[in-house]
Amino acid sequence: MKVEERQKFLIILTLALFALLLGNMLVFKPLVNLWKTRSHNIVALRDQVKEGKFMLLRESAIRSQWGGMSAKTLPGNTSQAEQQVLKAFDSWSQDSGATVTGITPQWKSDSTNYITLNCRVEASGDLGTLSRFVYDIEQNTIALKLDSVEFSTHDNEGQELTLGLQINGLALTTLK
Repeated sequence: MKVEERQKFLIILTLALFALLLGNMLVFKPLVNLWKTRSHNIVALRDQVKEGKFMLLRESAIRSQWGGMSAKTLPGNTSQAEQQVLKAFDSWSQDSGATVTGITPQWKSDSTNYITLNCRVEASGDLGTLSRFVYDIEQNTIALKLDSVEFSTHDNEGQELTLGLQINGLALTTLK
């Protein structure tokens, strides 16, 4: 082979290899990445379809559970909800013998579907009455959640205690 022919052959071979390299970088690798991404998406979608089918099979149980839970929420009207919570606290304090010294309600709206009633409750009594008071709150059927419980004492023997509670109540605004 002559030198000129060899140079032409090497130049053509170099250009062909460079074209293959560019084709690999610009066409093949992006297509492989796209294929992998689509494969992962297909797997995720299949899992979602399976979960959806399972939920459809359990639709009546889920709807009845949601109906029971949403029936226990506070009324969407803030004054009615506050009245219901205040009556409940009055009932719990009478049942337990605890003395409620203060309730500070505050409404908070994070969504258009629900609002929360944040209450700071102060009560006093001995350990038995206050623990019964907390137990009654925890066993209620209203959608209330105890966020924090603080006990403090006023005397050296610990017979007279003060209870501080942070309670949240849920009121659905669109479903009721």
